[in-house]
Amino acid sequence: MITLGDILTLSAILFALAVAGIFLNRKNVILLLMCVELLLLAANFNFIAFSRMLGNLTGQVFVFFVLTVAAAESAIGLAILVVLFRERRSINVEDMNTLKG
Repeated sequence: MITLGDILTLSAILFALAVAGIFLNRKNVILLLMCVELLLLAANFNFIAFSRMLGNLTGQVFVFFVLTVAAAESAIGLAILVVLFRERRSINVEDMNTLKG
């Protein structure tokens, strides 16, 4: 049987990996987007764990909203990334220090 502590431990590990990925990798935009998605996944695990523990479906419904926002964020982020790559031929964060076209 999976306990609440097991799920919260998994969530903490995912959150720590995502934060470490954000702080250690400051060059690749795709990896930064993946780390943000991992942060949202860790939060979703917490919502589902506490929703299951309390017997309330509110947390699980909120997860669907978070997943919808995460999907939209990924689609828009990747579209912006494709446009930036076409214009600058690089996806390094250091190369994107100006906003002028």
